[in-house]
Amino acid sequence: MPRRTPTPHGKNLFADAPAEAKPAAAAYRANIDGGSRGNPGPASYGVVIRDGRGEIVAKLKKYIGRMTNNVAEYYGLIAAMDYAQSHGIRALRIESDSELLVKQMRGQYKVKSEDLKPLYERAKKMSQSLESFRIDHVYREQNKEADALANEAMDEVERGGSSAASSSSKPVPAVSKAAEPLRLKARYYRGLLKLENPLDLPDDAEVEILLRPVSRQ
Repeated sequence: MPRRTPTPHGKNLFADAPAEAKPAAAAYRANIDGGSRGNPGPASYGVVIRDGRGEIVAKLKKYIGRMTNNVAEYYGLIAAMDYAQSHGIRALRIESDSELLVKQMRGQYKVKSEDLKPLYERAKKMSQSLESFRIDHVYREQNKEADALANEAMDEVERGGSSAASSSSKPVPAVSKAAEPLRLKARYYRGLLKLENPLDLPDDAEVEILLRPVSRQ
C-alpha cells in the first residue's frame, strides 16, 4: 500500500467549513398612536420606543395641526422609523392599535385615501431601508403609553403650550380668503414639508406655496 504524505496536525481542518453567522441584532419595539379630536380636527401622535432589552429609550409626541386620525397614525409610524434611521437602528418592530394602518402596511388593504397615499409610500420606503421590519396590531389596552403621549400633545396646545417635539410657538390662526399672505417657516425632510407652526385650515382648502430657502447663520 502506498504511503500517504503526512500533513501538519489540524492544517486546513476547517477550510471548507461555512463562516459562523453573526447573531441578529435585537429588534427595537415602537408603540405608535395617532389621534384627532373631531376627525378631522386637532391631531397629534405619540411614540414609545424600547430597545432589545425592553428599556424605554425615547418618547415622542407632536401636535400636527388639523388632520384625521388615520393621517396622525401614519405620522406616528414615520416618526418611529425616522428615529430608527437617525439612531442607526436596523431592526424595528412596530405595534399599533390601528387595524387600517397595519393591514395597509402589510399589503392586505389597498390605500384609497388621497391623503394617506403619500404617507403610505413614504412609510413603505422607509420600512424597506431597514434590515428587519415588522408591524403588528395590538389592542388599545396594550398601547396606552403611546395614546397618552398623543393626548398630552393635543392638551398642551389647547392650553397654549407646546408638545415636546413641536415648535414652542402657538398655532397660526385660520386664514381667510381675503387675508394677506402669511409667511410661515417650514422644513423639508425626507420627502415631507413640515410647517413649524400648525395652521388651522378647512378641509379641501387650496393654498399657494412659494418656496424660498432661508440661510442658516
